[in-house]
Amino acid sequence: MKKTPKALSYAKYGYLFSLPFVIAYAIFSAYPTIYTAILGFTDCKGLGNTNWHIYTEDIWRNFRTILNNNTFKTSLSNTVVIWIMNFIPQIVLALLLTAWFTSKRNQIKGQGFFKVVFYMPNIITAASVAILFNVLFGYPKGPVNDLLVSLGLRSEAYYFTNNATASRWIIAFIQFWMWYGYTMIILISGVLGINPEIFEAAEIDGANDRQTFWQITIPNIRTILTYTLITSMIGGLNMYDMSKMFNNGNPNNSTLTVNVFIYNQAFAGSYMYNRAAAASMILFVLIAILSIVVFYLMRERTPKKIG
Repeated sequence: MKKTPKALSYAKYGYLFSLPFVIAYAIFSAYPTIYTAILGFTDCKGLGNTNWHIYTEDIWRNFRTILNNNTFKTSLSNTVVIWIMNFIPQIVLALLLTAWFTSKRNQIKGQGFFKVVFYMPNIITAASVAILFNVLFGYPKGPVNDLLVSLGLRSEAYYFTNNATASRWIIAFIQFWMWYGYTMIILISGVLGINPEIFEAAEIDGANDRQTFWQITIPNIRTILTYTLITSMIGGLNMYDMSKMFNNGNPNNSTLTVNVFIYNQAFAGSYMYNRAAAASMILFVLIAILSIVVFYLMRERTPKKIG
């Protein structure tokens, strides 16, 4: 009697192929995160200090210190405000461009060219853009000031980087300018994934572009909108390059973000690694809570059964 050959199992190959990622994640992501969390409960401070101990009597000491720190509160407020200032116009413009590019009635010529142009700012590194805008709005000599004076809009140069409101708006504009194209591409991909028959049915029923967009497109890309909101929120709350490179948190900490605050605690002379770790974990928990709230508010709601 012939023996039937054993069925080949390819599961082990899947584990082998995923092993490099698992190892890299464990070394470069999981381990630093766990190590940072532990440092938040210790007295670790000072350059090159390896002889640190966990606070046993008052384990939450560093976290209370950070939460009561006025500079940390200011940095958290700045981070949220700057993110909101750039995200609202970013999502609005991205939705308008998405509606424009995906319209069935108005076929836009050269769509590929416009998409590349709109997405291009996202390719440039954030540090390069921050330094570029610092030069553009330089004082007393800079292209923007020279243009304003030559057009007669101002009699003398304006010190943009020394004004809290102007600095915030410039950083918010940079964030908006760099990311609206990326958001647009994500939303367009979501719209293209909608079944075309739905749009055809709406057109047969006489729905105009506005009704189609709000009644069909938006509800069908709810998941994409959730993804965009959460990733933008995470990126906004982790903002570092713009604040550090453009104005180093000045003037008077008006553009100081949480990540710049953490950097200053850990590396800008004080070397308070324990407090920097505590601030990092507070930010981590805040992002996790906000992400859960967004998921809950943007979840798909199933209709309630009657009777």
